[in-house]
Amino acid sequence: MKRTLIIAEAGVNHNGDINNAFKLVDAAFEAGADYVKFQTFKAGELVAKSARQAEYQMKNMGEQENDSQFEMLKKLELSEEDHEKLIEYCNKKGIAFLSTGFDLESLQYLADLGITLAKIPSGEITNLPYLRKVAALFKEVILSTGMATIEDIKAAIDVLVDNGIGIQHIRILHCNTEYPTPMKDVNLKAMQHIRVVTGVEIGYSDHTEGIEVPIAAVALGATVIEKHFTLDRTMDGPDHKASLEPLQLKEMVSAIRNIELAIAGSGYKEPSASEKKNMAVVRKSIIAVKPIQKGEEFTTENIGVKRPGTGISPMKWDDVLGTIAGRNFQEDELIEI
Repeated sequence: MKRTLIIAEAGVNHNGDINNAFKLVDAAFEAGADYVKFQTFKAGELVAKSARQAEYQMKNMGEQENDSQFEMLKKLELSEEDHEKLIEYCNKKGIAFLSTGFDLESLQYLADLGITLAKIPSGEITNLPYLRKVAALFKEVILSTGMATIEDIKAAIDVLVDNGIGIQHIRILHCNTEYPTPMKDVNLKAMQHIRVVTGVEIGYSDHTEGIEVPIAAVALGATVIEKHFTLDRTMDGPDHKASLEPLQLKEMVSAIRNIELAIAGSGYKEPSASEKKNMAVVRKSIIAVKPIQKGEEFTTENIGVKRPGTGISPMKWDDVLGTIAGRNFQEDELIEI
């Protein structure tokens, strides 16, 4: 199978501090993620100054819970200088940099930086000008689908394809935008429904607590996993409480790599190379349960079944019963006919 693309979503969990952002890069690299992803936006381009925070944002913002969305986001912006420093640092560490652009100006800026992969957030799936801009600027697209219907997804794919993105360069992530997502609302099988209806590669962007669901998603066919992470879940900020801490992120990546190996077999039920050596030890053979003289008939009184499995298989039991011993057999000796 293809190696799962793992995106460690730092998002805005740096809290506007570039030093925190560097630490998040370190954590993503140590965990073995393929990408560390941030968010690129201008608060004034993204949200009206009067817009309220989402319920989960107010709950998680601590002392800043009464800020408007604009005030909250303004504190979480990364400057152009910050972006350049982060890209340089990612290159130095050996992990790929990625960022989600949330407005047209930010999309252009990321493209000017040489970014060729666009990660479209769930909130932009119905933003026609945005989707057209993505198709004009980028070579590959990963599209999150929180809050979306299958009709929304198909319409977004049509816009991208009509404006120049090859269908083979689009990957769709099933997603739920509640932070954290209740397990009963995950609806993970919808990921497979997306693949059946659209024919594109699928993945999963996870906002549940813990690491079980993204691991299950890989077992169900996800080729991309995106997961929020933070330095400390107790920090004030909109996304920390629905994020993994560094050790959990590392455990998730390791588990996904193990699942990749576990489901990469032939698909046929047959003995594996590692277990063939156990067949002789664990299986059984037909043996003498008491001394048997040459010319004596094999009966249920003088033969039985025991390990090892190096003799006649017990599946041949009926063939052996009633035949005549061709030589003497001692107790526990493998029967031959």
